Amino acid sequence: MVERDRDEVGRARNARPRDRLGRPLPPGSVGVERIPDDLDLPPEQTLAFAQRLLDDGCAFHAHEVLEAAWKNGPFAERMLWQGLAQYAVGLTHIQRGNPKGARTLLDRAVGRLRTASPIPYGIDGPGLVALAEGLLADLDAGRAIGEDRLRPRLRG
Repeated sequence: MVERDRDEVGRARNARPRDRLGRPLPPGSVGVERIPDDLDLPPEQTLAFAQRLLDDGCAFHAHEVLEAAWKNGPFAERMLWQGLAQYAVGLTHIQRGNPKGARTLLDRAVGRLRTASPIPYGIDGPGLVALAEGLLADLDAGRAIGEDRLRPRLRG
């Protein structure tokens, strides 16, 4: 690429905007509207919304809901919401066939869910940690992961 192919800021002239990077959405997410970044729901509604999306196989969009709770929620609960959001995006990487990314995000989620205590709203922290560790063991062994394991229950 030569200098004339760049705009005054230095970006490539033919570059796509960041929201259209062309990464394939996982199955079940195509045609579902994106969740706005400024979504501000009470914790109970956030969990119900994220659970509904997980049950529908839309871990990608559940991640967006949980990430909005992490960014807009109380500071004391950020570790919890960040752990849940990373857990959901780890499931998205499994759906996309990216085990390396899934390992990284599930490891982070396990660390954050272990650090967040006490865990409010009836969230099954130890159960989610156990599920994530099982997924990590299967990824390390190269075993296939069934679709039913990609739809965890957030509450006990």
